[in-house]
Amino acid sequence: MEQIIVEAAPRETRGKNAARRVRTSGQVPAVLYGGKEGAQALQVNTKQVSAILRSATGHNTIFKVKTQSGEQPAIVKDWQVDPVKGHLLHVDLLRIAMDVRMRVKVPVTVFGEPQGVKLQGGVFEMVIREVEVECLPSDIPTEFRMDISGLMMGMQLRASDIQVDPNKIRVLTDPARVLAHVVALRVEEEKPAEAVAAEGATPAEPEVIKKGKKETEEGEEGEAAPAGEKEKKK
Repeated sequence: MEQIIVEAAPRETRGKNAARRVRTSGQVPAVLYGGKEGAQALQVNTKQVSAILRSATGHNTIFKVKTQSGEQPAIVKDWQVDPVKGHLLHVDLLRIAMDVRMRVKVPVTVFGEPQGVKLQGGVFEMVIREVEVECLPSDIPTEFRMDISGLMMGMQLRASDIQVDPNKIRVLTDPARVLAHVVALRVEEEKPAEAVAAEGATPAEPEVIKKGKKETEEGEEGEAAPAGEKEKKK
């Protein structure tokens, strides 16, 4: 496989203005970290990093970062993109050792037409689109392709259904986690005409429930007793 090289140079200044000047020059601010060495502030070639992210292996692509001190294997760990223009704003690069297992997220793709959709009128839904695995850098899968043709209504595809070589790859995502399923089409039931009319009507005044009668010094039900009766009682 052809080795990918990403050219990098030290980034001497920080801040928004400095980052803007870096991007204008066809570079993107970056940080290289991981391993036994400390973090390095770099600027890397924007076109080279963009090509990596658009490739089949995406952010799990292994490449070499070329600096003044030599070349180091790495992957793109994280990146920021302008939400309007789609331009790269910043990338985090992670140093890797080819003989040390690492954790990465791998995309899950599906193929086929579920029987629950074709025969039962259900709806296929993808719940999550990637799972986390642990493996050596050289064993990182490009993707997990899964056949969904056999899914009937109410059936689910789970992380435990992913087939891997246990000697090379360990799936870290919860085995019970649902990746995709076929569910019934949600249709809101029509309400009877009487219920619709009742909802549109002006709400009636709340009925006041009277309390039971209570003998008081003033009389019954809280009414003031006549003055003469008060005197008799005295």
